[in-house]
Amino acid sequence: MKTFCFRLTPGQDLKHELEAFAAEHQLQAAFVITCVGSLTVAAIRFAGKPDVATVPGPLEITSLTGTFSTFGSHFHITVTDENGKASGGHLKEGSVVRTTAELVIGEAEDVVFKREQDPGTGYLELKVVKN
Repeated sequence: MKTFCFRLTPGQDLKHELEAFAAEHQLQAAFVITCVGSLTVAAIRFAGKPDVATVPGPLEITSLTGTFSTFGSHFHITVTDENGKASGGHLKEGSVVRTTAELVIGEAEDVVFKREQDPGTGYLELKVVKN
């Protein structure tokens, strides 16, 4: 397993930067090991909802998990507001770093994470392919 450690800075889009990192480093089977930081706003698609919701900040990132590669991504995020209220769901573009996002990313070296249309769900779902 390879690991990558880096920091995003204020104003950067969390999802966009993760996908750009995968493209830049040609990551074939990446996953989030950990992420701590804050957002000025979170763009989240809640479970079973078609539209993206905007959660205003300031927000703390309390959890970020997901799989991604040059073939696509699937991230879930949980954030908390200044009162500790949590919101979570699918991370979408428009989630903007407030002070920092400290990331540790892993990459499995013996598989490729692809995305294929699943007729049962209607979504592009993970397909793990051995190298």
